[in-house]
Amino acid sequence: MEQSISLNDVLSISEDVVARTVEGEFLIIPIASGVGDMEDELYSLNECGKAIWDKLDGKKSLAQVKADLMLEYEVTPADIENDVLSFAAELFKRNILVRI
Repeated sequence: MEQSISLNDVLSISEDVVARTVEGEFLIIPIASGVGDMEDELYSLNECGKAIWDKLDGKKSLAQVKADLMLEYEVTPADIENDVLSFAAELFKRNILVRI
């Protein structure tokens, strides 16, 4: 059964991935089996994904991440909420993010 992600969740980056900037591109690299999937071994984040990633410290709820991003970007609250939740849900499903 797939678990859903909500703004109340606190997520952290899995210890089974490393993240690096390589030639100006931010990459997430799974280092353990069962992380990511067989088709995608590397994950590249766009600016929005990187901004969310940088705030996932294992202490802030996704609601706090959303609030922080609203202070930095001129985007509607609904758009930021959708971006945060969809990004977090996808990486959680792939075991790149873990629930605290």
